[in-house]
Amino acid sequence: MQAFVEYVVKGLVQHPDEVTVTSVERSGQTIFELRLNAEDAGRVIGRQGQTINAIRSLLQAGSVRRGTRCSLELVDR
Repeated sequence: MQAFVEYVVKGLVQHPDEVTVTSVERSGQTIFELRLNAEDAGRVIGRQGQTINAIRSLLQAGSVRRGTRCSLELVDR
């Protein structure tokens, strides 16, 4: 799932070399922390959060098929 998030986000941003995704385990849930260039945050969030919500929906759908729980957070550097 981490590779999926990296692949999608790197395709959206102008600075793909600065994208990092780390996984953190909290309360039985895997949380993927997304760090990227400040200029690219708007591209990933999208208008009214539509883009990041779509990525989160795809991540949740994929994790349900695997029997896990996953979430995505955008973290400031």
